[in-house]
Amino acid sequence: MDQQAHILILPFPAQGHIKPMLSLAALLCQAGLHVTFLNTDHNHHRLTHREALSTRFPTLHFESISDGLPTDHPRTFQHGGDQIISAIKSVTKPLFREMLADFGRKSELPITCVIADGIMSFAIDVAKELGICGITFRTFSACCLWAYFCLSKLIEEGLQLPVGGDDDMDQMVTGVPSMDGVLRRRDLPGTCRRQPDDPLSQFFIEETKAMTRASALILNTFDDLEAPILSHIAPLFPKVYTIGPLNALLRSRLGDDLSLSLSSSSSLWEADRSCIKWLDSQPLRSVIYVSFGSLVMLTHGQILEFWHGLVDSGKPFLWVIPIRRGAGAEQEILEELQAGTGEMGFLVDWAPQEEVLAHPSVGGFLTHSGWNSTLEGIVAGTPMICWPQIADQLINSRWVSEVWKVGLDMKDKCDRSTIKEMIRTLMEGRGRGEIIRSMNQLANSAHVCVREGGSSCHNLEKLIEDIRKL
Repeated sequence: MDQQAHILILPFPAQGHIKPMLSLAALLCQAGLHVTFLNTDHNHHRLTHREALSTRFPTLHFESISDGLPTDHPRTFQHGGDQIISAIKSVTKPLFREMLADFGRKSELPITCVIADGIMSFAIDVAKELGICGITFRTFSACCLWAYFCLSKLIEEGLQLPVGGDDDMDQMVTGVPSMDGVLRRRDLPGTCRRQPDDPLSQFFIEETKAMTRASALILNTFDDLEAPILSHIAPLFPKVYTIGPLNALLRSRLGDDLSLSLSSSSSLWEADRSCIKWLDSQPLRSVIYVSFGSLVMLTHGQILEFWHGLVDSGKPFLWVIPIRRGAGAEQEILEELQAGTGEMGFLVDWAPQEEVLAHPSVGGFLTHSGWNSTLEGIVAGTPMICWPQIADQLINSRWVSEVWKVGLDMKDKCDRSTIKEMIRTLMEGRGRGEIIRSMNQLANSAHVCVREGGSSCHNLEKLIEDIRKL
């Protein structure tokens, strides 16, 4: 009855959510399961390599659904988050219910399991209404998930939101088990910097509570990385599958070439591979790679501060600055910076990140601390400087610097002097040796857990087995 297993995967419509969920889809298809990957119409058309993926994985099919937003909407929580939430509830949810019911009535292969993004909980509820198993996949760290679970209690006990302004942001937050003595006010999830009645703040708190209605939880992490936190989360769900780092698990299962190809195919942006040739010409471990992900858009002032800090550090750098469609002014800035940088740096609008991080010339990673990037840095064994901006990034950066000790935290600072000193400290400072040792240990643990018999490999096999039994 393996042939009857059919999983529908629904990611939240953003790059950082699509990538790990598409990686999971590939692993499930490799095991012989049928998967329908449901993107929004907007992202369906941007995922230009989906036909190649369907050819490589014949049981992988792509469908799309409206997100209810106009074509010119920026589709980021920074710009229009309220509209995204409203459209998901009013447009996407009823369309999803209709689509899932149609699969049951019309398809020769009805859906037997829904794996929905942790902030698309409506899909779990709809699946349950139709008698279908619903599994939630939270695409960020267990640390951040646990902080969200504790947030309502913290507010009841006196935590004043929003944090910031005149607050002592370095004051420790107490009352979060396994985080005492580490978690500061400035490390709380990004929504804590909004008013408590802000729709986005309420959305994330409500979605976190709703997750527990699922039959199981999937996390893109590994046991050795977040064991203390996982011990608190596990009792909240019937089952928890830790199957990360998914990029390393893919490589273990599919081989380097195919996994890197899949990584490229899961991107909503076309990578500029000319940067690899530039990296080939640089000395060993000399380059600082700079990327703040797909959602963080720097102001003109911030771009200039980073540029001056990078140039003043004296280290060669590869810098990813995404250009939004139709943003001619941004393209002009990129060209001006490249002209001023000369041979010292290389600027692109998107890069093949996993390949870059594994390149012998790269010695450091200046990152926004998004969870995919954090895991990719760990897998590659590349020390990090963290400049978090939103969501889980704020807590991830704290764990990188203070718990795992594999990088530096530059949170809430953006001036050229600090940037220069942070880069020099990471790349040549006295503490680099200790950071490298910690990173090597963590990278080794990441690779061990995805090998045959490793914890993440075992958990994936258990997930597949449980889906087949549905």
